[in-house]
Amino acid sequence: MRKGVLEYCILSIVSKNDAYASDIIKKLKEAKMIVVEGTLYPLLTRLKNDGLLSYRWEESTQGPPRKYYGITDTGRVFLEELDSSWQELVDAVTTIQA
Repeated sequence: MRKGVLEYCILSIVSKNDAYASDIIKKLKEAKMIVVEGTLYPLLTRLKNDGLLSYRWEESTQGPPRKYYGITDTGRVFLEELDSSWQELVDAVTTIQA
């Protein structure tokens, strides 16, 4: 389940703005979702291979070029489906807790 949640969070992050991997890790850590690079990079690659993310290289003043990830149109549709599934899960848990 956590793997799916991480994918959902990554797509949510890049849906707002293109993001460098370190930026994604920072936002996940701020949300108390501790993720290491060894976990993030395979997920980013899989999301890209699935057509949900794209990337572009951007020159950096502080070292080598950086790879920035952005969401594709297919990724936005998938994210909307995840939003709906997430809300259904929240509603179900809320019903059980009531």
